[in-house]
Amino acid sequence: TSFLEISSWSCSLETRLPSSHQLVVAECAQALLAMDESEDVPKDLIKLKSEKLSVDEVSELVISPYCGAVSLFIGTTRNNFEGKKVINLEYEAYTSMAETEIKKICRDVRQKWPSVKHIAVHHRLGVVPVTEASVIIAVSAPHRAESLEAVMYCINALKASVPIWKKEIYEDEYSWKENKECFWANSEK
Repeated sequence: TSFLEISSWSCSLETRLPSSHQLVVAECAQALLAMDESEDVPKDLIKLKSEKLSVDEVSELVISPYCGAVSLFIGTTRNNFEGKKVINLEYEAYTSMAETEIKKICRDVRQKWPSVKHIAVHHRLGVVPVTEASVIIAVSAPHRAESLEAVMYCINALKASVPIWKKEIYEDEYSWKENKECFWANSEK
């Protein structure tokens, strides 16, 4: 039997079931929990696009009820480089190879930090004005240490191995830049 008790101070619903029905309810609860966990399988969310990047969008992609930490790295265009005034940056990529390399980075992160839940790497292509984001990386994990370490690893590995090139546009000239960390730049010297 069920009854509902309402008073001016409290509202509660109590259900009394025979013990056989309690077992069914417990099994249903476990099934719902398992279904909820399966809906939150680890995801690698990679996007290279010419539109403006959104910190809110990227951070929301990695949020998980199983995680107490979301760490972000946001790389933005600054207005100067070695005393020269930077007007904007322009990025080009070998898209399919860049996506493949980012997927490898995600696999490496999951090997190094198995508790990491979701990873998002969004990189902007084309012109990126001063103060706007060229890259946003977000990682969720149960605890902050893993998410912070994983984000740092992601940006360093991206700079070292992903075929994305940057053109710096100055007031009166431009210059293509390679990342100092990039493995192919170091092997040619």
